[in-house]
Formats: sequence, structure tokens, C-alpha cells
Amino acid sequence: MEQDSYAVRVENIFEGPMDLLVHLIRKNEVDIYDIPIALITEQYLQYLEWMKSLNIDLAGDFVLMAATLVYIKSRMLLPVSGDADADEDPRMEIVRPLTEYLQMKAAADELAARNILGEQTFTRRPESDLPGVEAEGPMVRVGLFELIDAFQHVLERVGPAHRTDLDADTISVRDRIAQIVDRLEVRQSLAFDELFEGPVKRSDVIVTFLAILEMARLELISIAQHLQTGIIRIFYR
Repeated sequence: MEQDSYAVRVENIFEGPMDLLVHLIRKNEVDIYDIPIALITEQYLQYLEWMKSLNIDLAGDFVLMAATLVYIKSRMLLPVSGDADADEDPRMEIVRPLTEYLQMKAAADELAARNILGEQTFTRRPESDLPGVEAEGPMVRVGLFELIDAFQHVLERVGPAHRTDLDADTISVRDRIAQIVDRLEVRQSLAFDELFEGPVKRSDVIVTFLAILEMARLELISIAQHLQTGIIRIFYR
């Protein structure tokens, strides 16, 4: 596969840098007003490096957020001067916009749950437009960072025995998309783990990850997670 020439763009289909921060805060179960900035910064940079290594095209906002986190981390290391204004918690530089973002996101999610009939008239949409989701039970849409976590778990199961590099024997992203579409045309949906049945190499996992992102960008699929079991499913659109 020509890895260097195949760039996956995630803008407008997945979340941005603020969503990555929210994901890390929830994942680590920490208070938004008491963020362990060193830990969150380290994990944030790890996510960026992982995405860059897969040739995922990141918006400049991700890099700007990384620089902001590193700057806040460096300020946290400075000694307290005794000046009340100067000694404000440096983390507030990210807490304030993060709090505002969560408020706006909550309001946007509430409006997104309705259909617009007129300028000021709404009606509630069906609970889900995913085919066959009724049989699955309550589910929630999966974003980029939850998807990265799921793929990393698969990589951990595969282990370090296989090389991560993509070699000439690795299937292309386009061919992998065709394989997944063929299966979805028969079944309409697949559990995430069903994408990795039988012997799997690390390179296979990486190509599948890129294929899933590209299919989401092309709106060929929707990705959702069962609220009770945590199982992720890919739905054909």
C-alpha cells in the first residue's frame, strides 16, 4: 500500500482538539477544574503522534492546542511569586474555554435532537436512523478518539511480534474498504471485533483503521456503541 500518498482527512466528520481534551478528561475520570496537566498533555501528544504516524491530516487547531497545553505545563513548574493576579492557576487558561465549549456543545446536541419545521418550530427525530439499531438496544455515536482507543486495544491483543510498518504484502485501503462494503451489503452491520477475525497482523489493523475513517468521511457507514455492553458496531448507510 502506498502509505505516504494516502492521507485521511478527518475534518468535519470527527471531533476537534476540544473534544480530544474532553475525551481524555472523561477517560481519566478527573475533575475539569483540577486537570492533571502533565498527564493530559502527555496523552494528548500521544494521540497526535499516533494520528500523524498514520498520515491522518490534522487541522492546525490540534497543533495549537498541543502548544497551549505544553505552555500551561511549563507555567505549572514555575515557583509561586506571591502576586495573587500573577499566581492564578495556569490551568484556567484551558478550563474557561473548555467549560464554555461544553455548554455550547450541550446546547447544540439538544437542538440536533430535533428537526426544523420552520424558523422556530421543531419536532423530535426518531431515536436513531441506523438500520437495524432497534434490535441492538440503546446506542450512541462513536467519535474519532473512542475509535482510536478501540483500535489500540486490538493492536495490544495482536502484540509486538509483527512489524508496524506497512509492506508490499499489505492490502490497500481501497481494497479493504471494498472488503468491508461487501460484508455490510450482506449483513447491514458488523460488530467491531468481527473486522479482525482469524490471524491478524498489526499492518492489517492499521489499514482497517484508515479504511473505517475514510468510509465515515464518505458517509458510507455510521459507527455506534452499545450503551450497556460497550460493543462498537459499524452500520452500512
